[in-house]
Amino acid sequence: MVELPALSEQTFLPSAYHLPLGYRRGMIAPSHPKVVFIEVTNRCNLLCKTCVRTYFEREPLASLSYQEFVSIAEQFPEMRRAVLHGIGEPLLNKELPEIITYLKSRGTEVIINSNGTLLTEEWQLRLVESGLDEFRCSIDGSRADTYARIRGADLLHKVHMGLDGLVKTKATLSADLPRISIWCVANQENLEELPELVRTAARLGIAELYIQRMTFFASEKDRQYGMARTDLAIFGSESKKQEEVFAICERLGSELGVEFRASGGRDPRSSLAAAKSVDQLPWQACLRPWTSAYVTANGNCLPCCLSPFATHDYESLILGNLFEKPFDEIWNDVVYQQFRDAFLSPNPHKACVSCGVYWSL
Repeated sequence: MVELPALSEQTFLPSAYHLPLGYRRGMIAPSHPKVVFIEVTNRCNLLCKTCVRTYFEREPLASLSYQEFVSIAEQFPEMRRAVLHGIGEPLLNKELPEIITYLKSRGTEVIINSNGTLLTEEWQLRLVESGLDEFRCSIDGSRADTYARIRGADLLHKVHMGLDGLVKTKATLSADLPRISIWCVANQENLEELPELVRTAARLGIAELYIQRMTFFASEKDRQYGMARTDLAIFGSESKKQEEVFAICERLGSELGVEFRASGGRDPRSSLAAAKSVDQLPWQACLRPWTSAYVTANGNCLPCCLSPFATHDYESLILGNLFEKPFDEIWNDVVYQQFRDAFLSPNPHKACVSCGVYWSL
């Protein structure tokens, strides 16, 4: 059992990620995951220039049927939060509302992240009626041309229409849920557009805007693709322009009633300033190998949602497959134990070593 110092980063992690009080992390996880990421599909209708899916087919295309999803979800009796996205657009799975309804019958919090381009009136109604807790919409620019350049399609107007419709559908049905937020992968291409994105959120009646750091193959600079490149990243960089943009966003957010935050609930400045050297072992602040699980649309168990974006060696990320072996036999099997053991050392899996250095935890 490896003992580690207190984790200051725990303060920004959701409570569902916390380990039992006094527990010291080792090769064995003390309980089943409470947070589970399940890809309801790995199909997508966009070819985003920052997404690994645009350039590689990690797994065969697949969408989980309702029965397949239930067979997976039943293997997580302690699941408190279900995140139904990964590499793919969840609205391409027509059985998504039934899947959400099933999870809500278990008392599970349900979150999806969507590109919003398919958010028709029918989807707006079905998502509200399903009991979905949170709808996160990815918008990587406030200008149509910037959005099209990053997302690979000139569809920003459709995203705005869909979000406007979802807000109005909630009002018509007197529904408090789903909570709606905008998520932007901040980079050098769209940094100056963030203030206008705050105004867009306010205009649409959306009270939360989050920025995310771009994930890329940091250790293989000669094998970077599209816009997922070191030179376009802003994480860990010191920039007067960046400070000015964030200050404007914070002021606008305060004036317009839009919360401007970074992923993990932190303020953008502390999130972007969190870059450390590998010698400081920053990845060890992460609790996911003990508290959460990620299942692909083909049933493969991966360490986390960032890992497919962080290494070319995809096969080494697979810790088991739920269509071949029950999760009970995977969670603390030798492969998972070896992954956790390496994680607690100065030499973790290559997908983890850059976390907290080139992008955030």
